[in-house]
Amino acid sequence: MNFHAVKAIYRFEMARTWRTLFQSVVSPVISTSLYFVVFGSAIGSRIPQIEGVGYGSFIVPGLIMLSLLTQSVSNASFGIFFPKFTGTIYELLSAPLSFVEITLGYVGAAATKSILLGLIILATASLFVPLHIAHPFWMLAVLVLTAVTFSLFGFIIGVWADNFEKLQVIPLLVITPLVFLGGSFYSVSMLPPFWQTVSLANPVLYLVSGFRWSFYELADVSIAVSAAMIAGFLCACLAAVWWIFKTGYHVKN
Repeated sequence: MNFHAVKAIYRFEMARTWRTLFQSVVSPVISTSLYFVVFGSAIGSRIPQIEGVGYGSFIVPGLIMLSLLTQSVSNASFGIFFPKFTGTIYELLSAPLSFVEITLGYVGAAATKSILLGLIILATASLFVPLHIAHPFWMLAVLVLTAVTFSLFGFIIGVWADNFEKLQVIPLLVITPLVFLGGSFYSVSMLPPFWQTVSLANPVLYLVSGFRWSFYELADVSIAVSAAMIAGFLCACLAAVWWIFKTGYHVKN
């Protein structure tokens, strides 16, 4: 394992975050604060509590997941897409680096940025609503696993995309709607039986449910099922990255 190369890629990607601090950190935090103001005032006054938890507190895990998923995908996809766009990726491919080291550098940086952002949003949320984390270890585990998994997913999107339009299609038209429809701002038990069944087909539901359980021990699906879904998606992304570098799909040609 060439740790010097992994460190170089990681530090380069992290340095890009500090150069674009407003876009990378400040903007998502402001957006999340606006969600608290709008949803807390407009909807919170009509839905005081959900299963014994104040509405403002109830939506905190969903808001963190919304930022975590979108930022993980965006950071990782842009990180690998830009070298493709400029042609500098061939310098990486010609260097004595394995696909594991390249992936570790880019995905590790994207996951680190997303985790830091999630923790900042958590601290910001505590200024608006009272929070209680029943299972801190599980909360951190879900936070880290989700950030790594969706950073891998974003890495795959960055390799697949051949222009900036494709780079934004999946985060905007797939990830964000799935998060909004995955129980981020409501409990699935509030839906009619038919739509409860439909919601079970949304993979993001299992992430939000597992993450919310770590706060309030409230879950729309079994915590074991949530853990299995996270692990399954992580394995699928790892397999896809391995196949990309093995075949050279959109990397060597």
